[in-house]
Amino acid sequence: MADFPIETHRFQSFDGVELAWHVMGEGRDAVLIHGYASTAEINWIRYGHAAKLVEKGFRVIMPDLRGHGMSAAPHDAASYPPDVTARDGLALVAHLGLTDYDLGGYSLGARTTVRMIVDGGATPRKVMLAGMGLSGLTAASRTGTYFRRVLTNLGSFERGSSEWLTEAFLKTSKADPLALLPVLDTFVDTPEAHLARLTEETLVVAGVEDDHNGSAHELADMLPHATFVEIPGNHMSAVTKPELGRAIADFFAA
Repeated sequence: MADFPIETHRFQSFDGVELAWHVMGEGRDAVLIHGYASTAEINWIRYGHAAKLVEKGFRVIMPDLRGHGMSAAPHDAASYPPDVTARDGLALVAHLGLTDYDLGGYSLGARTTVRMIVDGGATPRKVMLAGMGLSGLTAASRTGTYFRRVLTNLGSFERGSSEWLTEAFLKTSKADPLALLPVLDTFVDTPEAHLARLTEETLVVAGVEDDHNGSAHELADMLPHATFVEIPGNHMSAVTKPELGRAIADFFAA
């Protein structure tokens, strides 16, 4: 895998909060949005997924969500209104003047992608939804219970438990619990009927053991023009698999 240079830039979002975005490569624009408590570096760069797209002639644009990575992480609830990640994504697209681009994300990044399109009016050429199932969209407001329990009880979980492993990941990503908690209150449900607005050619990709956000099969069946690809792993480990980057690159490049 070639080692491509990475540039990091910053811009002010719709409300003045400063957000970071990273870019690799040159060519057709592809915007990739990472998952909750993760970063662009962990989701897209570390395991070579972005590089696979660069090799196929893409400029890969990877924001850090507010409260994550190199972006600002305010602690006040007012900085986290409903749908804030989608509003930030739309602000980045406007800031860069993107009109012909591909768009996708993992987990919260996939939900953000959907919200940008069905409620925010984004018009990418192709769409990629990874680590996301139907209920993770239609019942998004109820998906934060697990993370809320972890973030409010740090240091109390049995070694090896799911919660303990999640806490270990938070340490790896240098996450800020006081910023991540209000992010959970920004999730907005997308009614099934609204998914019909997602008319773009769409890739739904998920680990074979991943049911964290409900059924990815059901999501693919619900969307007008979706292809489903199954890769090894669960919700956490699928991010590390080369099959993820290969599926995304092949789909966007086709």
